Amino acid sequence: MNRAHNNLLFFLAILSMVLLVASCLLPVRPFDEEQWRAQVEATDPALLYAPHVREGRYFNPWMPMEKGIGDLLRWRLSERTPYDDREENNTPRLLSDLDKRILAEPGDFIAWIGHASFLIRIGGEYWLTDPMFSERALLPKRKTPPALSLEAFAALPGRKNVILSHNHYDHLDADTIRRLPADARFYCPLGLKPLLNDWGKKNVVEMDWWQDVSCGEGCRVVCLPAQHWSRRNLHDTNATLWASFLLDAPGRRIYFGGDSGYFIGYREIGRRYPGIDHALIPVTAYDPRWFMHYAHMDAREALDAFQDLKARYFIPTQWGTFRLGDEPIGHAPLALQKALSATGIDPKRLLVMGLGQLLPLEPRTGAR
Repeated sequence: MNRAHNNLLFFLAILSMVLLVASCLLPVRPFDEEQWRAQVEATDPALLYAPHVREGRYFNPWMPMEKGIGDLLRWRLSERTPYDDREENNTPRLLSDLDKRILAEPGDFIAWIGHASFLIRIGGEYWLTDPMFSERALLPKRKTPPALSLEAFAALPGRKNVILSHNHYDHLDADTIRRLPADARFYCPLGLKPLLNDWGKKNVVEMDWWQDVSCGEGCRVVCLPAQHWSRRNLHDTNATLWASFLLDAPGRRIYFGGDSGYFIGYREIGRRYPGIDHALIPVTAYDPRWFMHYAHMDAREALDAFQDLKARYFIPTQWGTFRLGDEPIGHAPLALQKALSATGIDPKRLLVMGLGQLLPLEPRTGAR
């Protein structure tokens, strides 16, 4: 563990103690949803293609992030949004023996391991998104276990690929990465390759937004924008890029949203890459809205993103494992069901998966 990591842990430990003593001093700050949406709609789509690094720091050119440590402190010193017992106690169902069911499944599938970690099999190859198998994401402790062990993943027959969206601790876990198979192939945003190399991973493809690379057998990986940020210590804020990804295989398109707030990029992605079958979209850490709205989507915005992408199915991600916002870990599905009624979206298109659930993918023909 390096000095920067130790310094960050010490700072967070001291901050947590201070906030525990001084919590609930400030009222919840109001948030104007209409004003925020108007700000999003006013952004220029051309800026999705603009340069997005300056003096070694990445940024979202369509709408740079303005919040900082002062806002974080205000959030931690503010009152918490109250939730009732049903909301507090709702957790994802856990299905056992995922490893056995994987071996028994003959075709392509998507399986939820936990948080943003999904296992996808297409054409005999495996794709693991944002693998997080550790007990803690730096400080937050997981409330539910991963539905598959790293040993079971390593034992699966077939080539293994890993997609990494950004460097936050709940998405990029050092211990998990080190324990992944040495021959796994990694796809990540700009700036993460040196860190992965340090952790013993040599087959690493760094990608910029809108870049696509071949992964063999007619398959392509496309790196796409997301509205987020990056940091692993006190001195490297936005020193590496963040992204979403499209897995574009023959007869199948799967979008992995990584971590993102709502932005006009979803419409552009949907326009440029029609025919997305499954959209894995993050719905977590959205409360309180005044603090979280830039980098995370609530249920209404996630459904808007799904419609913008024009995808066939929506699989919510990142709920059910870590409590990163004020909302309980199982709140997202309840909020999505409530928001769904106002959208006109067929409820069958919302696929709320259980931990360890394996979703077979039907064969599809036609245009890519």
